[in-house]
Amino acid sequence: MTTPRITLFIIAHNEEAKLAKCILSTKGLVHEVIVVNDRSQDRTEEIARELGAIVFSRDFDGFANQKNFALSKVNGDWALNLDADETLSPALKEEIRCTVQNTPHSGFNIPFSNYFLGKKMNHSGLNKEHHLRLVRTKNAHYVGGLVHEGLEVKGTVGNLKNAINHYSYDSIETYFRKLNHYTSLAAEQMYKNGRKFSLPFVLITIPFEFLKRYLLKLGVLDGIRGFIWASFSAFYVFVKYMKLWFLWEKRSV
Repeated sequence: MTTPRITLFIIAHNEEAKLAKCILSTKGLVHEVIVVNDRSQDRTEEIARELGAIVFSRDFDGFANQKNFALSKVNGDWALNLDADETLSPALKEEIRCTVQNTPHSGFNIPFSNYFLGKKMNHSGLNKEHHLRLVRTKNAHYVGGLVHEGLEVKGTVGNLKNAINHYSYDSIETYFRKLNHYTSLAAEQMYKNGRKFSLPFVLITIPFEFLKRYLLKLGVLDGIRGFIWASFSAFYVFVKYMKLWFLWEKRSV
């Protein structure tokens, strides 16, 4: 039986600090690495090439489009998608290796272990996260807009047990850099979809987001990080809708 080939693909922008760790965590599992670089100003492209990746340059025009482009360059039977701030554990690598040898499924959901400010979050709505990240290449494509892309496959989807490690926010500065980027994309997408700004809705949603994360999702059990995460999540909602308001305000001028 021929061993299935697995390709890792990553979309990246200014990820020199984390890219190597991500790629090296898949060593011995993947046969090919594809990096789609969005005009990085740091050593992202250089590091990717040094580690043997095939690099393509492409301006970012939405997560679905960027990932579909990356997926189109995959030569492996299976495609594994990671962000630059994510890694595979040895246990997950072995599970993937064994699973793709003989499976009827066309894709697999993988659980996530999320780290915030250097520590794993066991609650706060981050403890049950999972995403479809491993798919048969020919059966998959992305749908969606600027944000909230979804990966769809033809066929059944299974579930893996071991988690991807996600080191998304290693500092508060990193969080707010990403917040500014993602809230702009989210507001633009809502604007394109015709979503109108509603102050009463925002006034209700902001405190609910905090209470949901901190109490309903047991963020209180994550200590100070749980409080920070709940507060930042509520602020994310505030900024997103203020940017939506401003887009409509500019249109009316």
